[in-house]
Amino acid sequence: MFKTLRIAAAGVLAAGAAAAGTVAYVAPAAPVMVEEPASMGGSGMWLIPLIAIALIALAMSHNNSGS
Repeated sequence: MFKTLRIAAAGVLAAGAAAAGTVAYVAPAAPVMVEEPASMGGSGMWLIPLIAIALIALAMSHNNSGS
């Protein structure tokens, strides 16, 4: 009888230990946001400095021809 009681107690302890691992909640990993550097390839941003240089050149040539 004591042998059966020991086996039953061992079974209860083993089942308790096995069930204890399933209670813990593991949060899913958050996705990492990687910011890509802005490219000036097809956006047309190269036009702004070009227009600025053209306006400066036009202003300088206009002032020199009037003197």
